[in-house]
Amino acid sequence: MEVASDRTKPQVKEYMTRDVVTVAPDATVGDVATRIAESDEHSGFPVCERRRVEGFVSARDLLLADNDEPIFKVMTTDLLVAHPDMKVTDAARVILRSGIQKLPVVDDAGNLVGIISNADVIRSQIERATPEKVGKLMRTLEQIHDIELEQERRTVSLSALTPTQGRVYADELEGRRYELEHGLAEPLVVIDNAGTLLLADGHHRVLAADRLEIDEMDAYVIVIDETIDLGMARTAAKEELERIDDIDVVDYARHPLVQTTKRLQSDG
Repeated sequence: MEVASDRTKPQVKEYMTRDVVTVAPDATVGDVATRIAESDEHSGFPVCERRRVEGFVSARDLLLADNDEPIFKVMTTDLLVAHPDMKVTDAARVILRSGIQKLPVVDDAGNLVGIISNADVIRSQIERATPEKVGKLMRTLEQIHDIELEQERRTVSLSALTPTQGRVYADELEGRRYELEHGLAEPLVVIDNAGTLLLADGHHRVLAADRLEIDEMDAYVIVIDETIDLGMARTAAKEELERIDDIDVVDYARHPLVQTTKRLQSDG
């Protein structure tokens, strides 16, 4: 059992799932196979004895085993685990290079304290990238309008948002829907222009959320105390965009990149 640790942030403990489903070493292959078959989320489980990690069992381990066989006879015992203080980027390298989807997280005593998945790693990188996007937009607005702005994180109602983009693409909309269903969607970027909430980034996410009957979303909000004449507000008014229902969904076949690719293929 190999453990890697690094105390530089962001750390595994910030993104790992703490409520981990486990199985006991003396559980039978048949019981665990049934649990995997009936689950939409689990293709394997950490094997623990009093919270101490003894191994990991996956669906592949069960394929040729007898239903009455105990799990400790078929489980993988030579496994990689992460420490809570390990860097998320290091955990990502382990997940990528090993081909595993989930990495058990253990404390110094070898006790299971969580599990980090490739989805958790993606989420950590999304959340780190978005603040820089917001900061760049803030600096641009401050320079153009010669003002000082503030940023805050809050939940916004989708019905209160004014879109600034008149169309989204159906293929990308499906991608954002998948992210929302799996908890991977990054926060929206919204400009609070003295009470008017302009959606600066996240139109595909908002429309996907609306189709999933989600009423509110997490957002980075740039706060402007006094109303200023913003270019994106003029765009919204010109295109008669007042609420998210006004956004058009364009079929995949009309996506500019697809059209460009088709032209390249025909020119070749």
